[in-house]
Amino acid sequence: MHKASKVYVAGHTGLLGRALLKVLSQRGYTEIITRAHGELDLTDGNAVDEFFKNERPEYVFLAAGLTGGIIANLTYPAAFLHTNIAIQDSVFQAAQKYRAERLIFYGSSCMYPKDCPQPMKEDCMFTGGIEKTSEAYAISKIAGTIACRAYNAQYKTNRFTALVPNSMYGPYDNFELETSHVLAGLIRRFIEAMVEGRERITLWGSGAPRREFVYSEDVAEASVFAMENSDRLQNTHYNIGSGADYSVKELAEMVRKVTGYGGIIEWDAEKPDGVKRKLLDCSRFMALGWRPHTTLKEGLKITCEWFLENKVKRL
Repeated sequence: MHKASKVYVAGHTGLLGRALLKVLSQRGYTEIITRAHGELDLTDGNAVDEFFKNERPEYVFLAAGLTGGIIANLTYPAAFLHTNIAIQDSVFQAAQKYRAERLIFYGSSCMYPKDCPQPMKEDCMFTGGIEKTSEAYAISKIAGTIACRAYNAQYKTNRFTALVPNSMYGPYDNFELETSHVLAGLIRRFIEAMVEGRERITLWGSGAPRREFVYSEDVAEASVFAMENSDRLQNTHYNIGSGADYSVKELAEMVRKVTGYGGIIEWDAEKPDGVKRKLLDCSRFMALGWRPHTTLKEGLKITCEWFLENKVKRL
């Protein structure tokens, strides 16, 4: 990938998309292509075909898609399944037809079995049943991950690569309570409670599940690293994570400390926890030379400061 290569970032207004734009700009890439949803509906195969025909992007980061936490997955499973598969199918087809040099697709750690050995290796996919609360979303991500292998195999190429980041967080995350992931949801709840002067806060579940978190810019840097080292990648997917996990209770205490909330935390154990633990084995990708550099403490501070500056006035 050269500095003047035409690089298309799909989903550029989202958590990962924003991080990709920042990292690419910092690295000196100048020909970055973006389209807002109002300009290009990625679920529309004909529109995507026309876009690729006219723009001819050489490198594609497919960071667009429908995502959310437990509540959203339980409420909108059909939307998660349809939207993500439609986007993947449209973009994969166009990238192959118009001979994009490389495409990176993003899977999800929820693709792995519910009772998967920890940390989860890439080879663990399909070795057991997946978590029911995120089943539809997981199936769409499995489909995209297998599609990378299938396109490479059928067309005798290696242009499609799937990266599987664990729970991402950072500025521009989705902080809506009904659709956010756990970390963004905690940040909003604590800051909201602090701003409103509430003396107690109720959180979903038991707080026992353990989760690994990776800062969005670290995933963006891993993505650019993968593009720049594409000749070293195999026809498989690669886990991307931080290498450490925390219980949701530990995470809540960390967010409490960063936000300064001094009230009481209560846990609603009647609400679902989801998978007990999700820690990725990232040794396959790290062996290529990449390492994350943002600690959870550092990332939390940056994310909370961004939320306070950009979102609190809108609550």
